[in-house]
Amino acid sequence: MKYYLYHIPGKKIGVTTDLKERVERQQGYDKSEYQVIMSTSDIDLVSEKEISLQKALGYRVDRKLYKDLYKPVNQITINNMRINVTEMTTTFPCPVNKLKGQLMDKIGMQWETDSGPVGITKKSIEWIMDNVKVSQYTQDRCYVYNKAFSRYYDNHHDHRLDNAYQMNLIDQYNGKTRSGALSSAGVRQKPPMDFECCDEKNPCECMSQFDLIREWAYERGLYDKGDVKTQTLKLIEEAGEICRAVLKNDKEQIIDGIGDCVVVLTNLAELNNVSIEDCIDAAYEEISNRTGKMVNGTYVKND
Repeated sequence: MKYYLYHIPGKKIGVTTDLKERVERQQGYDKSEYQVIMSTSDIDLVSEKEISLQKALGYRVDRKLYKDLYKPVNQITINNMRINVTEMTTTFPCPVNKLKGQLMDKIGMQWETDSGPVGITKKSIEWIMDNVKVSQYTQDRCYVYNKAFSRYYDNHHDHRLDNAYQMNLIDQYNGKTRSGALSSAGVRQKPPMDFECCDEKNPCECMSQFDLIREWAYERGLYDKGDVKTQTLKLIEEAGEICRAVLKNDKEQIIDGIGDCVVVLTNLAELNNVSIEDCIDAAYEEISNRTGKMVNGTYVKND
């Protein structure tokens, strides 16, 4: 595996295994706009160099070494179909209009994701076709989110029920299993819910609100064409809306303003190549052991 340490002058120092995908397609830079400082198969070396150069050139310094963040794409080939499995998504190597036919030929295919095992069954094909998204880079690839897919697969686990039927057990859930602890019959169960996860009438409860915001932004091209400065100004505008709502004691507008700020902050983080979750973790890590006292309605930290 080759790791490339690259420099976008005035912007950042970064590491990637795929310059064309990461720097050119995702970040939108031409070859003439970035420099490859080094290429190596030593992930420890490139991780240390990235941090040292970020500090030396005054760029934002990553909180974790690249080697601690890097998760290689897991390429799985079964029955001549090669799928790419990353932390968040499973990508299929075909356009959406040909996907169902290819999946029908792969019934029984299973693989692991960070969110749990998934596989191809007649039911899961229906779910995939309802939830698949076209790649933002090419019409010839499409993907699903692993977290939602894994939850669905767990809730509709056909092959577990096959064992139950063979034991002449009654399926009290009409062909659907429940995620949670294993029952004595080997079928996962959890306390009853009013609706199944990830159906067309109910928003998917498997994805976090941040995931949904990022999906919304991706679909509208915000991460391709968005501008950090514009989003920063947008944040100030939304904060001003909160201030006005507080002065008017308008709770509805306070809720709206805070929500808008969260959306802008989520996108602002993504445009800066970090996640909002990492930003929150960093902030909490800093304040978790902080001591101080309340002064005139404000918490003042100790020196």
